[in-house]
Amino acid sequence: MEHYSDDKLLSMFREEDSRNYAYSLIVRKYQERLYWHIRRMVIVHEDADDVVQNTLVKAWKGLANFKEEAKLYTWLYRIATNEAITFLNKKRKRFFISIVDVEHELSESLESDDNYDGDEIQLTLQKAILTLPEKQRIVFNMKYYDEMKYNEMAEILDTSVGALKASYHHAVKKIENYIKEI
Repeated sequence: MEHYSDDKLLSMFREEDSRNYAYSLIVRKYQERLYWHIRRMVIVHEDADDVVQNTLVKAWKGLANFKEEAKLYTWLYRIATNEAITFLNKKRKRFFISIVDVEHELSESLESDDNYDGDEIQLTLQKAILTLPEKQRIVFNMKYYDEMKYNEMAEILDTSVGALKASYHHAVKKIENYIKEI
C-alpha cells in the first residue's frame, strides 16, 4: 500500500468517488496507534475495541467538517481520548462505583487478561499507572508510550504545555514511589 500524507488523504476524502477509500486508508494508518492509546486507558482488550469503533464512527461523521486547524493525527487522538474518558465515566456510573474502584477493577482485569503479554515489570508499571489520577495517567501514557510532544498533547487535551509538564512530572514521581513501595 502506498503511504499517503494526511493532506492527500483529506483531499481524497473530500472527493465523493474516493471518500470511502480515503477513509479506509485513514483507518489503516491510525487504527493501531489509536487502539494502543485507548487500551492503555481502558485496559481491557474488548473495551478498547469498542472505544476504537466509537472513535472511528465519530471520525467518519466529523471528517467532512474537519477544518484542519490541527493535524489529522491530533484530531483523531482527541476524539479517542474523549471517547475513552466517556467510556470510563459511564462504566463508573453504571456500576455506581468510585473511580478508585474502577482503577482497582482495571488492575485486576489486567492480570487476568489473556491478551496482555507483558512481563512482570510491565505489569507493575501498568498497575502503577492505574493508581494515577485520570489526567496524569493520560499525560503519562501519551508522553511515555506515544512519545508525543507537549505541544501536541496540549492541542489534544486543550490545556497548557506547563500544566502538562507538571502533570507528567507528578505522574513519574508517583510511579517511582509506587515501585519503591512494592
